[in-house]
Amino acid sequence: MPRPMWSGAVSFGLVTVPITLEPATESHSVSMRQIHIEDGGRIRYRKICEIDGAELTDDEIGRAYEITKDHLVPITDADLDQMPLPTARAIEIVSFVASDSITPEQYGAGDYYLRAKGDVAVKPYVLLRKALSRTDKVAVAKYALRGRERLGVLRPHGDALLIQGLHWGDEIRSPAELAPPEVDLAEEEIEQALTLLDSMTVEHLADLGDTLTDRYTQALHEVIEAKAEHREPRAIEGEAAPAGQVVDLMAALEASVAEARERRGEATGHSGEATVHELPKQKKTAAKKTTAKKATAKKAPAKKTAARRRKSA
Repeated sequence: MPRPMWSGAVSFGLVTVPITLEPATESHSVSMRQIHIEDGGRIRYRKICEIDGAELTDDEIGRAYEITKDHLVPITDADLDQMPLPTARAIEIVSFVASDSITPEQYGAGDYYLRAKGDVAVKPYVLLRKALSRTDKVAVAKYALRGRERLGVLRPHGDALLIQGLHWGDEIRSPAELAPPEVDLAEEEIEQALTLLDSMTVEHLADLGDTLTDRYTQALHEVIEAKAEHREPRAIEGEAAPAGQVVDLMAALEASVAEARERRGEATGHSGEATVHELPKQKKTAAKKTTAKKATAKKAPAKKTAARRRKSA
């Protein structure tokens, strides 16, 4: 069970819900050590006091704010706990907004589960969760965590409450400078892109199954095991990245639709079947045939005129 990282209460009008915060996610990243390449020795970092040269443990290390190079103001945990800030030990719900009014780039400042702290917290905890479950709104909240005040949204997640950290407005860059120039798109291309979206749509993320496997971590574990056993690593199954440049966008879309339908086991027929887009060279051939027909049509009257001349002679 994860260790609670914060203890306080949710302030909901005049209702108070004692809670603790726990991480909503966990990392499966492979941890690496730094070594000396020549002899394989570990690289260690020692925390040395610059005044007396003593090597310190984490319990002996505090924090301070640097006013000048020679003037440091020590800040203790007690100082932070006693800050004159309403959110120091409370998650203060300030408003409720429609969940779709929060743009994707605002998320990403940490997700945490709220655990009811003690029997007295159970009823107001469940009350808040059920009230939020019956609306499309989320609670906008402010709270202090890891040395700063944060913004977040509180929402139900299963039978629990989840708070998702938000970036403050001045932390979000404008995407205007990144937008590409406008281009002309045929309606047929947009419709084909929508068809591709439909053919790749699933109802739930869990329906993707093994598609969402972290193959990089798998491959890294295989490399580590192979080197430990003095053998060559086995290849990890997966699709190769597409190579080359897309020349015909429509052909690529149609081929992608056909591939997506084949993966899902859909039968392909004449109605709605994705076909490869006709390339420009084939269109030129068709144009040559049309030109040849026109030339033949022009020669026909000349033959009839010659025949009439012979009869009159």
